[in-house]
Amino acid sequence: MQLTIQGKQMDLGDALRTYVTEKLEEINGKYFNHTTAASVTFSKEGHGHGAIRAHISIRVGKDIMVMADGTAADPYGAFDAAAEKVAKQMRRYKKRLRDHHERMEKTPESEVVKARDYVLAMSPEESAQGDDDGVPVGNDPVVVAEITTNIQTMSVSEAVMRMDLSGQNALLFHNASHSGLNMVYRRPDGNIGWVDPEGNGQAVAA
Repeated sequence: MQLTIQGKQMDLGDALRTYVTEKLEEINGKYFNHTTAASVTFSKEGHGHGAIRAHISIRVGKDIMVMADGTAADPYGAFDAAAEKVAKQMRRYKKRLRDHHERMEKTPESEVVKARDYVLAMSPEESAQGDDDGVPVGNDPVVVAEITTNIQTMSVSEAVMRMDLSGQNALLFHNASHSGLNMVYRRPDGNIGWVDPEGNGQAVAA
């Protein structure tokens, strides 16, 4: 497992790096053992920096990301909080992760559709402005990041698992039952919405 540990505007001692390394190796060995890379970032949070935030990002097998955040008064507590979330997620999906890994290793690259993934954001000047109701106004948002992402074929339950593990609010995928584009997303009420456009062979669900 390739591991990167870094601090934003803060120094990290060898003892903390060793603690993080051993903990993540323990989690990986216990729940999956196919982690290819992981990163842990510590940063100061809040006014006066009264808290530390730890962000863990783990690449599990092929194109599956597990991410979690934790906040505490010290970096050890922050990391432990994030690591517990990661362990909980991997424990929940342990068997399905292994089954998914075996299936994805056999999936030809030609069946994976590549797409552009853009991050859009308002400029600081525009986001600070607003109308009388406090709604931001301004020109179209600008692209602040552009990467290549893969749209893979999977079942709805697999898509929900991947979205849950990554902490994302939505995931676009090809439905394995009919190859049409589908989306799952997290609703404001905490439930999961599933969009299957007409013409894909099934009705729209949400």
